[in-house]
Amino acid sequence: MNMRIAVKAHPYQKEEWLLKPVNENVEIIWIDTNIPEADAYFDLTYEEYGYAFESIHNKPVFVNSVINTLTELPSNASRINAWKGFLKRDTIETVLRDDDAKNILDHLQWKCQQVPDVPGMIAARTISMIINEAYFALGDGVSSKADIDVAMKLGTNYPFGPFEWSSIIGLHNIYRLLHTLSVSDDRYQPAPVMEQELKAIA
Repeated sequence: MNMRIAVKAHPYQKEEWLLKPVNENVEIIWIDTNIPEADAYFDLTYEEYGYAFESIHNKPVFVNSVINTLTELPSNASRINAWKGFLKRDTIETVLRDDDAKNILDHLQWKCQQVPDVPGMIAARTISMIINEAYFALGDGVSSKADIDVAMKLGTNYPFGPFEWSSIIGLHNIYRLLHTLSVSDDRYQPAPVMEQELKAIA
């Protein structure tokens, strides 16, 4: 079965998408402003620019919504984690609305992991907590950013240190997620030095 998918994405997301397996029966249309007819839609710029497909009501829409849950999205929208560095992973975190959404991803031949419908899903929540702890350590004068990155990579075999990760993902994304999580759990309260750094670059 042939399928047509329209995608609104940042250049880095397009680059990561193109690293994934390709089903020759799927036509990908990269869009900017005009919305074409398609079998499904991907709104990967949602967290920066807001919902792009308000006129689409009867087709599945996949939204890069790491922080907002399904209750905050239209009834035909599902969540995926398309933060920088996450879309190119072998397995994509998803919160799917229904079987129609699952069928689209199966047709794309993507390997997905259904996760709870909570802010941060699993990977982003975990990494944000690690980054926050690194900022607390930095604020306490434990070590430098570079040394903390090296220690974490050598000690845990992570691909990146926490400050490298924050640079890739975007510190503003990390802060927004932590702030959202901290409303109901004080463990996620952003480190003061992180807030200071954000104010300095604002």
